[in-house]
Amino acid sequence: MDLRKLKTLIDLVSDSNVSELEITEAEGKVRIVKGGGAVVQGYAPAPLYAAPVAAAPAGAPVAAAPVATEPVVEAGHMVKSPMVGTFYRSSAPGAKPFVEVGDSIKAGETICIIEAMKILNEIEADKSGTVTKILSDNGQAVEYGQSLFIIE
Repeated sequence: MDLRKLKTLIDLVSDSNVSELEITEAEGKVRIVKGGGAVVQGYAPAPLYAAPVAAAPAGAPVAAAPVATEPVVEAGHMVKSPMVGTFYRSSAPGAKPFVEVGDSIKAGETICIIEAMKILNEIEADKSGTVTKILSDNGQAVEYGQSLFIIE
């Protein structure tokens, strides 16, 4: 199913009184359940928790807040995830990965698979070059726009 169509369906469910929507098409089946916000069945991101901050006793000197460091920017072209799902480097468990660091690839070549809602989506390189870094681990949950590979 097209990502734009899926986003439109999620928006429609969240803006309406409908609490659940299920659509079956030739490409597969999608079920959207509303619970506070639109939730797509089959994926639940891990919650992020901040470390608790202890209050300083009254009259104690206040320490300066730590200075945030700028993120390190990797050189090269970033291949980013076009969807939320589970990242796989190969077509099957135990199979040879699509690409390794140092491999030369061409634009349009399959470099990984992202599973979303029980559908395996082949992700193709959007640029020719050499894979210099693989930024996701096999079986790791990835977010939309998350960097997966660096190509030079």
